Formats: sequence, C-alpha cells, structure tokens
Amino acid sequence: MKPSLVLKMGQQLTMTPQLQQAIRLLQLSSLDLQQEVQEALEANPMLEMADEGDDDYSAAGSAGSDGDSDGDPSAVTLPEPVSMDAIDQHSQPEQDGNWNEQIPNELPVDTQWEDVYQTSASSLPSQNEEDWDYTSRTGTGETLQSHLEWQLNLIPMSETDYEIAAALIDGINADGYLEESLDDILASLPPEMEVEMDEVEMVLHRIQQFEPVGIGARDLRECLLLQIRQLPADTPLLEQATRVVRDHLELLGSRDFSQLMRRSKLKEDQLRDAIALIQTLNPRPGGEIASGEPEYVIPDVIVRKDNNRWLVELNQESVPKVRVNGQYASMVRRADSSEDNTYLRNNLQEARWFIKSLQSRNETLMKVATQIVEHQRGFLEQGEEAMKPLVLHDIAEAVGMHESTISRVTTQKFMHTPRGIFELKYFFSSHVGTSEGGEFSSTAIRALIKKLVAAENPKKPLSDSKIAGLLEEQGIEVARRTIAKYRESLNIAPSSERKRLV
Repeated sequence: MKPSLVLKMGQQLTMTPQLQQAIRLLQLSSLDLQQEVQEALEANPMLEMADEGDDDYSAAGSAGSDGDSDGDPSAVTLPEPVSMDAIDQHSQPEQDGNWNEQIPNELPVDTQWEDVYQTSASSLPSQNEEDWDYTSRTGTGETLQSHLEWQLNLIPMSETDYEIAAALIDGINADGYLEESLDDILASLPPEMEVEMDEVEMVLHRIQQFEPVGIGARDLRECLLLQIRQLPADTPLLEQATRVVRDHLELLGSRDFSQLMRRSKLKEDQLRDAIALIQTLNPRPGGEIASGEPEYVIPDVIVRKDNNRWLVELNQESVPKVRVNGQYASMVRRADSSEDNTYLRNNLQEARWFIKSLQSRNETLMKVATQIVEHQRGFLEQGEEAMKPLVLHDIAEAVGMHESTISRVTTQKFMHTPRGIFELKYFFSSHVGTSEGGEFSSTAIRALIKKLVAAENPKKPLSDSKIAGLLEEQGIEVARRTIAKYRESLNIAPSSERKRLV
C-alpha cells in the first residue's frame, strides 16, 4: 500500500495545564480550596491575599497583558446575588491574550479525574503564625479511657488497686461496658501481686461510681440499675422501675406489656410511668464522651428570601480573596529577557491563570446553585414533602454542561438555607410514579413516612404494608419493600419495636 497524505478535520479536547488547574479547583471543597490557595501563596510571590476594604479587591477584571504592568492588581471577584425572578446568566471569565480557555461543557470520563488530579493538604503553618491553629490541626477529642483515667488519678488508691483499675478501664468499650470478664482481668495481672477476685470486684465497684453514670457495667441490666441507684430516693415509681429492670427486662425488650403487667403486678398507668422513667436512662453511657475529631462544614452558597424572592449568593467567608501583588507586577519589563525578569514574568502569568480559575469556579458553582434553587423552590418554602425529583441531567441541561461536571460541582459543596445547611447532592433524588402519571421524589416519600410514624397510634403502630396503603391512597405507588428500605434509612424501628403503652 502506497503511503499518502490525507487532510482530515476533527475536534479534540486538549487538557492544558491551565484547564487542568481550573478543573482541579472546581472539585475542591471550601476547606481544601483554602489550603490550595495557601500553597499557591507560598509558592508564587506574585499572589497575595486581598483585604475586603481595599479598593483593588472590589475592582473587577484582571491585570493588564504580559507587558508592563501599571500596578493595578487583579483579584477574585464574587458574582452578584441572583434573584429567582430573573436568573442572571453569569458570563464566563474575561478572555484575554494570556488565556482564553474555560472549563469545557464536556469533559473526559470522570474516573480519570481521580487518576490525574489528586489534591493534597499540607498541615504546615503559614508564614503568619497568628493564623496557625495548632489545636484544630493536631488535637483529638477526649476518649472514654482518658476520661476515666483522669478520674482515677483524682482518688487515693494503693498501687495494687491502681493496677487493677487500669486493667479494668482498658477492658471498657466505647459504649461504656466492661467487655472482659473478671476472670480474664485477674489472669492478666502479674502473679507476684497476689490479687484475689474480691479485690477486683471491689475496684470495679469504685469505677462504677465514676462519670458518666452507668460506666463499667457488664450487661444492660447492670448498666440501668447503676443509673437507677443514682436517682433521688423520692423519685416517683423508683421501686417499680427497679423491679422491672431487675426481674423483667426481657419482657420489656419484647414489649409484651400484658405479660409484663401480670408478672410485675403493676397497673397500666403505673407500668407506663415506670417505663417512662426507664426511658430517661442511657443504655450507652460511654457515648456521652466525645471520642472523635470535630468536623466543620462551611457553606459555599447562601440562599435567603428577600421581598418574596429567593436570592442566591456565594459565601464570601469561604471564597479566598486573592490578587496579584501590584508592586511585584510593576517590576516586570517587556523587553528584558534576563533570568530574574523571566522568573517574574512566569509567576505573573501563573498568578493570572490561578485567579481566572478561581473566578471560573465561583461562576460555575453559582450557576449550578441557582438552578438547584429554581427547581427546589417548593422545598425552601414548604419543606421536605415538597421536594421535587431532580437528577444531574436536569441541571446539566439547564446550565449547558456535562453531567460529570455537575457531579463534581455538587460534591462536598454545601448550601445554607433557612431550613438548614445541606450538601448540594441532597437536592438530587430519584422518583416513583403516581396514579395520575406524575412523579414523586424519594426524599418527599421519606418525609411522609416520618410524618405518618410520628402521628401513629403507639399501641398499634403502622406496619410497612399499612404505610404503603396510606401512600397509595394519596396516589403514590410504593412497594412495601421500598417502604422498609426508606424506613431503615431514617433509623425508624419496625412496628413491633415501636409498640408502647400510651
């Protein structure tokens, strides 16, 4: 076959470093974005944080071309609040001779994003030591064991008893129960201590007097009895509650109230009040002590109502305020090709690219949040029951972007509304059909299930089949198996476990 030259036309997406940076910033959460900005500030001398009061920060646009700079720095500008009555289609960042690329409407397969654009978070302090919070970066929550050891060090105790207490505390799990048997605790102690079982039991009784009340119990019955003994002696029905826990805890767990009344010889109103007292106790006392690190959520978007209009705006506290350092930018000379001038010129160009990437991220996030609010206006005004079905394709079609882009924009991004703070993905849900041929959101169905369970007769709680029948009367066709799945996702117990005395 003879080789030949063929002219062929086609389209190809080139992932330039500038476009890669824009996509990487787009998928970062607000906390990760602040860390990324901090790393950029440390690596590029042309970038600096802008003060809100500076006129330069409030000015829109970017610095001049790559030639002589006039000293006016560029800054990240926030889009204006968007009204739902007149949705403002925000334009893309200004194009100039330096970089005219925007985040494309269609991107490669999004599984490549994790392969290519890995984000890193440094825990090193910044140059401004006053901004460095050592506690929030390195501190951990108090564990149950450390809390018990702190109390142990406050009481006078012999060295032998202290070793026994330390072994007992090590055997207490996160719920506050002693997992190890006393025989195993005794066997773990050094033989030369010559400890007897009576001493181990005595030390355990002392630990069971620690806070939180009920700690160190070997089973649920002992845990509840320890808490009942701490109640005032004049507590109403204290003796009856003690008897139910001590002698009939299994019947109480199975909610066999008729058998429970017969065996405990209590009337219905007495048993009801005794159970109400027992329900005030904590079956997992160890859970009162925080054992994990705190998690903070910073909303990226704020939604508020003003004069019967819903306004959408970016949270200015979560958007880093970055600009080009005007003094350094003015040092760049057009015709100078020296090493120092080339270094300044390259950093100036990278600073402008970084600022444009931030602008593009802000505007893309604003577009997506605006469309979400437009679709879910009923939720904002009426609650979960008015949530409409929404999928990524609906928003992607509205803003003219690919579904993978919308997925990245809505991941780890949060919206502050009058009804609380929600991740943007919360507003997306599947749907079920209605008898009239319409669609109903799965989130709204969960809200209806929660409402029906809250209003049910405690003596005769609604079964999953009954809930499905009640929803069918409202024109919502949901299978019993689906009701059970939604109920479990709401942490609602089955009807047999919800039964109780009125």
